[in-house]
Amino acid sequence: MHDAHVRESYARCRAVQRRHDPTFHVATQALGRDVRPAVHALYGFVRGADEIVDGPDRPPTAQDRREALDAWQATLEDGLATGHSDHPVIAALVDAGVRHRLPLSELGVYMDSMRVDCDGRVRLRTRQELDRYMDGSAAAVGRIMAPLIGVRSERREDVARLGTAFQLTNFLRDVREDFAMDRVYLPGVDEDALAAGRRAVPAEELHRARELFGSARAVLSACTPRARPGIAFACGVYRLVLRRVEHSGVVG
Repeated sequence: MHDAHVRESYARCRAVQRRHDPTFHVATQALGRDVRPAVHALYGFVRGADEIVDGPDRPPTAQDRREALDAWQATLEDGLATGHSDHPVIAALVDAGVRHRLPLSELGVYMDSMRVDCDGRVRLRTRQELDRYMDGSAAAVGRIMAPLIGVRSERREDVARLGTAFQLTNFLRDVREDFAMDRVYLPGVDEDALAAGRRAVPAEELHRARELFGSARAVLSACTPRARPGIAFACGVYRLVLRRVEHSGVVG
């Protein structure tokens, strides 16, 4: 990282991750020094997209948000095409993509999932719609992370499933908060019961999240020894979240 601009971009991404996702930041610190900056860079990009959709300074209209996401994605694609970016956040990911041969084309489906949220109101009515959303918002990021934790391409889907487990757990944890924003990501939710504070989420989604966490064993056996403690830490935290969800009175 001889370029001062790229070094500053990595530092910016690291600060963003530490501020917005301390659990992931702790897990990242357990990785080798050679790959930590790339994880920070990936987080910086996906957080930037999230800020466009949901941040306090987000563009005012749904169309403005879509156009901002298009520009965010185009900036990355332009950087990847030339091997360099002047953007204060995206420069780091362009460098990391080249340095580690990351499958950054996966970010196309990630951005598609972000566009689903642009209108504000979200209703995912079927398991297929939910799975498509999570494939972009979580599984795609897992596939990009796989080479950074030493997982070979033939085991990449195990990391994708683990990413989906994290995302589904977040949806279960945040179901009331999301509903207050007029967003229902889980199919089969009883919206009247949710509004009244009663059990509203089908238990099958809780069971599915637990099953998806079964992929953690495969990931832990396939990743580098240096990566294992961070992954195990994150899985432990999220399994605790699932237990809290089970006793929260929202799943039934």
